[in-house]
Amino acid sequence: MFARKNGARQWRLPQVWAWAVALIVCLTACKTAPYTKRSQLILIPEATEIALGADAYRQVLAKSPVSYDPEVVAPVRSVGERIAKAANQPMYKWEFNVIDKEEANAFALPGGKVAVYTGIFPLAQDTAGLAAILGHEVGHALARHAGERMSQGLLLDVVLSLGSAALGGSSPETRNLIYQALGLGAQIGYVLPFSRSQEAEADYIGLILMAKAGYDPEAALGLWQRFAEHDKERPPELLSTHPDPATRARNMRKWIPEAKRYFAATTPAPVEPLPTPKKR
Repeated sequence: MFARKNGARQWRLPQVWAWAVALIVCLTACKTAPYTKRSQLILIPEATEIALGADAYRQVLAKSPVSYDPEVVAPVRSVGERIAKAANQPMYKWEFNVIDKEEANAFALPGGKVAVYTGIFPLAQDTAGLAAILGHEVGHALARHAGERMSQGLLLDVVLSLGSAALGGSSPETRNLIYQALGLGAQIGYVLPFSRSQEAEADYIGLILMAKAGYDPEAALGLWQRFAEHDKERPPELLSTHPDPATRARNMRKWIPEAKRYFAATTPAPVEPLPTPKKR
């Protein structure tokens, strides 16, 4: 046991070692996000992250109404392949599939596994709007946001456990209440803001990728303006995992001049209207 004299707080050796191990891990697991050059802490090996993503993707598709309608699938895969080429990540085996649901959503899993819901087609309107959506999702995969969130969860568990252990002399009820308060504070003060920062980073990376793929980045601004009109019942930004659509639109205006330079250096991609999804 390591202790300070005169009644000062005692530190148990396992706690000291836990902090030391956490510090060593943090120092050896630093990565850099593409394009933004933001420092990242990722404890999960990329190969493990890719394998987990592929497994989760198979499970999601097995339980979902996957669309095989060429009219719907073709534009998603065509735009997705352009974005993936711009991403230039040869380690990833990119896949782009369509889920036939009215939900206005899309997602990406580690290793380049992307799915788009047909419910987002009316908001995207055309292949340029779709490029903004796919660019955002590819941005998540490229920046390894899933691995970063998993690492964050592991460290948060360690911190909360150490905090709980430090209350060893308290009653179980008191420890439980304090543990819950710490968890809620971490959620609002760190986890949600971190999630919003990842979403903003994916917006920025996606804007650059769509421009490099030949799509006018102005289309992304129109997309988020339509989302703002569509999603009026969302929670306050403080309690949300995503930035408010109005915030995203402001960010787009700030980033578009840079993205325009990439767009000017490419051959413009054809822009075509998206099909209207059939009612289920």
